[in-house]
Amino acid sequence: MNLMQVMVEAFRAMNANRLRTALTMLGIIIGITSVVLMLAVGDSAKKFISKELEVLGSNLMIVSPGANRTQGVRARSGTAPSLSIEDAEALNELPSLNGAAAALQGFFQITAGNDNSNNAVLGITPEMFTVRNWKVAQGAAFSDSDIRSASRIVVIGKKVAEQFFYKSEPVGQYLRIDNVPFQVSGVLEGEGRSFDGGDVGDMVLVPITTARATLIRSPFPRNVHYLIAQGKNDKQMADAQEDIKEMLRDRHRIRGEQEDDFRIDNLASIAEAGAKISTGLAALLGAIGAISLIVGGIGIMNIMLVSVTERTREIGIRMAIGARPRDVLLQFLTEAVVICLVGGMVGVLLASLGAAGITATGKITVDIGWDAVLIACAFSSFVGIFFGFYPARRAASLLPVDCLRYE
Repeated sequence: MNLMQVMVEAFRAMNANRLRTALTMLGIIIGITSVVLMLAVGDSAKKFISKELEVLGSNLMIVSPGANRTQGVRARSGTAPSLSIEDAEALNELPSLNGAAAALQGFFQITAGNDNSNNAVLGITPEMFTVRNWKVAQGAAFSDSDIRSASRIVVIGKKVAEQFFYKSEPVGQYLRIDNVPFQVSGVLEGEGRSFDGGDVGDMVLVPITTARATLIRSPFPRNVHYLIAQGKNDKQMADAQEDIKEMLRDRHRIRGEQEDDFRIDNLASIAEAGAKISTGLAALLGAIGAISLIVGGIGIMNIMLVSVTERTREIGIRMAIGARPRDVLLQFLTEAVVICLVGGMVGVLLASLGAAGITATGKITVDIGWDAVLIACAFSSFVGIFFGFYPARRAASLLPVDCLRYE
C-alpha cells in the first residue's frame, strides 16, 4: 500500500466509529486549544507591554519624595517635601542621563465657553518635553523665558483640544484653569497611556512657575511633586539610578546609614517584571494544555489497543494476502497520527475563535500566528507517533494464523 491508500484506510477506520473517534480526539482538541491560545496570549501580552513601554519610555525613572515620620510612624510615600527644581537642574549635569525635569501636579476645573471638565494639570519645565519624548503637533512648547516670567500659557493634548475647540484652531484661544485664563500655545501630538495612568491626549501643561504662583500653592515654594529622569542607555539603567541616588543623597546631606528621603522607580524594571509575569502565566497555562495533550495521548493509546483487538481478523486477512508487518505498523500508526492532526486542526480553530473573542473585548489584541499553527501540527504529530507506536507495533507482531482463528 502506498501512503495515499494508507491515509484513505485511516479515514475509513475513523468514519466507521465516529463517536469513539470524536471522544478520542477530545483530549487532543482541548490540549492543542490550550497550548495555541496560551502561546498567542503570552506573545500578545509581551507586544502590549512593549507598546506601552514605548509610550512611557523604556529608559525613564521617576524620583518621588520620601515619607514623613511622626513619632516613629512612617506616613505614606510622597509626604516629605524633599525634591526641588534645583535637584532636577543638578541631575541634568549627570553624564549617565539625557536629562531630568521637575513637575507639579493638581486637579482643576477647566472651562472654555460653555464646556467644562476636571483635568489633571501639570506644571513642568521645558526639559520635560525632551525627557518624555513629547512632540508638539501645533503651535509651540514652553521656553525658558516663559518659565522665568511665569507666563500664563498652556499646552494641551489632542483630546482636550477636540473637546474645547471642536472644528476650530486651538492655538491662540483661551482656557480658564481654576477660573484663571491661560492662552493655548500648542497641542501635543498623538495619544497613549502615561505612567501615571493618564492619557497623553488629556494632558494640560503649564509652566511650573505659573502653576506654583497661580494654581498649586504650597508652604514649600521651591519643592515639587516628582522628578522625571531619562537614562542615556537602556542597558545601563542600574548605573544611572545609582548616580541619581548618590547625587540626591549628597544634595540632601544624607550621610552613612541614614534613610533616603526620596524613592526611585525604574519604569523599565516595572515593565520587565510585567513581561516576566505574563510569560510565566502563559507557560503555566501552556503546561496545563500539555498535560491535556498527554491525557489525550493516553486515551488514543487505549482506543488504538481496543481497535487492534477488534480488527484482529482484518489484520490476519491482510497478512495472508501479502501485507508485511511494517505495512500493518504503518497503517495503525497513520490512523493515530491522523486522529491527532484532525484534533489539532479543530484545536487551532477553537483557539482562533477564543483569540477573536478576547480581541473583541478591546482590552488586548490576540493573534494566532503561523508559528503557533506549526507548533500545534508538530505537537499533534508527535503525540500520534509516540502514543500510537505501541498499539501499531502490537498489531504488526501478530501472527496471521492466530489472527484468522480469532473470534
